[in-house]
Amino acid sequence: MNVVVVESPAKAKTINKYLGSDYVVLASYGHVRDLPAKDGSVRPDDDFAMDWEVDDRAEKRLRDIVQALKGADILYLATDPDREGEAISWHVREELKRRRALKDIPVKRVVFNEVTKTAVLDAFRNARELNDELIDAYMARRALDYLVGFTLSPVLWRKLPGSRSAGRVQSVALRLICDRESEIEAFRTREYWSVESNFRTAERATFSARLTHLDGKKLERFDLPDDASAKKAVAAIESEPGYSVYRVENRQVRRNPPPPFTTSTLQQEASRKLGFGTSRTMQLAQRLYEGINLGGETVGLITYMRTDGVSLSADAVGATRALIERDYGPNYRPPQPRYYKTVAKNAQEAHEAIRPTDAFRKPSDVAHFLDSEQLRLYELIWKRTLACQMEAAVLDQSTIDINGAAGRASFRATGSVIRFDGFLKLYQEGRDDDADDDENRRLPALKAQDALDRLDVRPEQHFTEPPPRFTEASLVKRLEELGIGRPSTYASIITVLMDRDYVKLEKKRFEPEDRGRLVTAFLQRFFQRYVEYSFTADLENLLDDISGGRAEWKDVLRQFWTEFSLAISGTKELTISQVLVALDEALGPHFFPDAGDGHDPRLCPTCKQGRLGLRLGKNGAFIGCANYPECRFTRPLKLEAGAQGEGGAEADTGPRALGVDPATQKPVTVRNGPYGPYIQLGEAAEGEKPKRVSLPKNVKPQDLDLERALGMLALPRPIGTHPESGDPISAGIGKFGPYLKHGKAFKSLTADDDVLTIGINRAVSLLAEQAKSGRSGPVVLRTVGPHPADAAPIELYKGRFGPYLSHGGVNATLPRGSAPEEVTLEDAVKLLDAQKAKGKPIRGKMPARKAKPVTAARKAPAKKAAAADATAGAVKTSVAKKPTAKKAPAKKPAAKKQTEPAAAVGPAKKAAAGGVRRARTS
Repeated sequence: MNVVVVESPAKAKTINKYLGSDYVVLASYGHVRDLPAKDGSVRPDDDFAMDWEVDDRAEKRLRDIVQALKGADILYLATDPDREGEAISWHVREELKRRRALKDIPVKRVVFNEVTKTAVLDAFRNARELNDELIDAYMARRALDYLVGFTLSPVLWRKLPGSRSAGRVQSVALRLICDRESEIEAFRTREYWSVESNFRTAERATFSARLTHLDGKKLERFDLPDDASAKKAVAAIESEPGYSVYRVENRQVRRNPPPPFTTSTLQQEASRKLGFGTSRTMQLAQRLYEGINLGGETVGLITYMRTDGVSLSADAVGATRALIERDYGPNYRPPQPRYYKTVAKNAQEAHEAIRPTDAFRKPSDVAHFLDSEQLRLYELIWKRTLACQMEAAVLDQSTIDINGAAGRASFRATGSVIRFDGFLKLYQEGRDDDADDDENRRLPALKAQDALDRLDVRPEQHFTEPPPRFTEASLVKRLEELGIGRPSTYASIITVLMDRDYVKLEKKRFEPEDRGRLVTAFLQRFFQRYVEYSFTADLENLLDDISGGRAEWKDVLRQFWTEFSLAISGTKELTISQVLVALDEALGPHFFPDAGDGHDPRLCPTCKQGRLGLRLGKNGAFIGCANYPECRFTRPLKLEAGAQGEGGAEADTGPRALGVDPATQKPVTVRNGPYGPYIQLGEAAEGEKPKRVSLPKNVKPQDLDLERALGMLALPRPIGTHPESGDPISAGIGKFGPYLKHGKAFKSLTADDDVLTIGINRAVSLLAEQAKSGRSGPVVLRTVGPHPADAAPIELYKGRFGPYLSHGGVNATLPRGSAPEEVTLEDAVKLLDAQKAKGKPIRGKMPARKAKPVTAARKAPAKKAAAADATAGAVKTSVAKKPTAKKAPAKKPAAKKQTEPAAAVGPAKKAAAGGVRRARTS
């Protein structure tokens, strides 16, 4: 009997079928152990000795493996074929050694790039030893992340209250987003004009051309800066007695297909074309890789999805070319196969590109076995793979130069025509912008000296635009260009930044929160080297050198730690006042923008004398007056324009009266609560709460009038009847904003839709889009069984955020990594009971672990924050030490050291302490 260990239960089932009854295949469910989330887990003074701890959930997996090894002949470690997979295998082997479970059992490493029977059996025939160099690279990366997270984060907590944590790679990615925001804020719009004209040939064909020369001078972008100069240009154009073709250039160009997908290019294209975030893309790809049940047989549909490589196996190239010739014809198959070179610096980790395991398995063949998102991603991968082996596209590009008879004005028209579509028949790469090129813009056949008739002349005003904020796709692309992070880390980098509330995603673009900007400014001022793009990229190269056998991992750690520990020790004497001065100087233009009206943006609006500046309290940063305590003006960091007030209150915190409801004669007010602004009808009475409705994000409190407020209070409102189902459609505002309701289906409205005016046609269109995308609300997967308490059924649903259980109004999300088809009635009851005991939704927590005493976990959130930056995987949060006893209160209140919000009592204190939270929800 042979024992095989893989990472996931889905893969274990599939591989067990391939190997047969002589093998027992068990899942480790990812990492089985990690560094404890406490100080001292990595000890630089002890030659970087590292302590490892088995995760509670992994304990049962290890016991199952130990039991299976009794009497086994060989242990095969078949975890994923990358650095992380090698590390998981090493952890399993080392822990089994520690438990004396291996004895004389040989241990072999098995690596396969696709979960197909041929690939798996071939991998077992070519088993190898564990790769020590990849393990060393993992150890170095893990130690570096831990040392940065657990050394730098406490400095942040002490010197910058309200901060969460700092990570080695996440901090650099955050700097990218913050630097881009600073560019946008510093940008000054500039006006310029262009002039176009339509021309007509003798054959009555018309086309458009742009003015390129005026009075013998070539026009640069800003040579027509205003309306007056544009009108002069129009006058010069109209004064020309006639126009003719000066020159015609025609050339043929070939456009080659893009290479097959790597991890980063898949994430970028899935974001552009499918609207998937990086984490969602990797979740879907993982499922496609591990295997899908295709009519009784579980088959991996794509190859391994964490790769830097762009090469394809010879078999894959041959199958792809055969399919192209069969389905598209010999003209679409190039004479020779296309080969792409990998850009990965380390060949050991440059696996094959992401491709279908069987090119002949078309998306239409597996459509009824996949959900809509899985199908869309598989189709994207399938098309890209075929396209990379197709013939180049051939385009005819034309340029026509036109001169006026008097020589005052010259125009140019450009266009191209696809002569042979080649790979474009199947696939065209997505773009980050909406720029329009001249592809497929046809120009008439002309030759030099042909006369033309000038038709209308169109001056057009333009304004320069700032650089765009990063999308998930463009951020991944930029990280890859800079050499920061690796394929398996991009999704976790973005997740950590959002979980820490350092950035937010608005309209699919990243905006830094003020908390994130403060952290970045602090690190750039006091730890500049460690957030340098080049430094982080060079460190990644050193890790690649370790995995390639070109560097020794402890030497790399010694060099890093010597310099890093000196930088940390240099901040011991740093005072909060010094931090404030540095941050105030760096972020002053952001928090106090010049309105251009001649008024000092830092002048205190209350005392009219003090200077506003950045202050730090135990709950984070806020804005306060320098004349404290005489002047107690404070406000949160971020406010809407015109919304600042005294004592930390905002102008619309009110309550601001809008008028009286004619139907009830109750007052209508707009107020600001802990979750943002809302409308209230009447006042609270004993035993009765007044009616309230939250304002949508696109409605500002200061823009609200009585009519609109009454309309929102009257929600939900009926819109009409669906023409197909006959069911009513209504619109309302809920916990997640404005929505449509049709039967049991809900659909969120877009930012451009008004919940008070949306009509039946638009509503039906939005609901149809949702039905087409497959996101029509929770779907019942199966009934797990009757609950022992009341015999009511326990249902397993597929929801927006993953599978969950439901019974009696209690919902419990399945733990991450759990397969829905494997959930038993006993598992379901435990999860639901644990959920009910907590009294609020808890996602992904197994009920087996007992709750720790509250008093022993006072510091756990801070520890957990540092741990999340120090590791890409889940780590066990250790119990924090008991808090030290509080010092006796001083004789005099420390009011004059404004390290707390200036308004220490009443609403002002509440506003200052909660400033960051309000900024995030406004």
